[in-house]
Amino acid sequence: MMFFPFYIDPTYMLLIPAIILALYAQAKVQSTFQRYSRVRASSGVTGAQVARSLLDKNHLSHVSVEITPGHLTDHYDPRTKKLRLSSEIYHGNSLAALGVAAHETGHAAQHAQEYIPLNLRNSIFPVARFGSNLAFPLFFIGLLFGEGGSFLMDLGIILFSFAVLFQVITLPVEFNASKRALSMLEGDGYLMRGGEITGARKVLNAAALTYLAATAMALLQLLRLIVLRGHRRND
Repeated sequence: MMFFPFYIDPTYMLLIPAIILALYAQAKVQSTFQRYSRVRASSGVTGAQVARSLLDKNHLSHVSVEITPGHLTDHYDPRTKKLRLSSEIYHGNSLAALGVAAHETGHAAQHAQEYIPLNLRNSIFPVARFGSNLAFPLFFIGLLFGEGGSFLMDLGIILFSFAVLFQVITLPVEFNASKRALSMLEGDGYLMRGGEITGARKVLNAAALTYLAATAMALLQLLRLIVLRGHRRND
């Protein structure tokens, strides 16, 4: 079978659905966040206050809450046990701010409770990062060497499989953190049932869509490598 040069490689067509989903997800998360960042929560508390209160109620007083630079850069760092919120979330009292702050608190609670998917994701992270960095260089170097590069191509596919696995495991981790967040916000009265909870849910669902898009892209990239490997076998 004829092998196509990289610049007209038709296997790029496999990535089109994931690219479209990724573009839609980015637009959705930005528009949804902007919409609900303008809706003030009736409780009037800030993201930092919500995070601190929820952490204390979950016996996580040792986890500190800090400001981090950037837009939507909020995250929980399990290594340092720090919950970092962007300025707009830290100081904000909108439905978006409270939803994001509670979501990151959910990750801290997962870590403290040794949530199995989170532990599994953390355990494969080093291999996934290594595989993500080296998989494509190894694969395409092997592709250039023809049949003699079969080992490198196979190794690239195996390494990238760990990166794909990491993305797949990330989905239940993120969904669970959002579920915890909404339950805590409603249960502790920071958001009222109805419109406020619905608004926060929409923000978190839009964010989850970006993880779905990343997973779809990883899966289709893996499929693309497998198809290219099959072409090489048939040459």
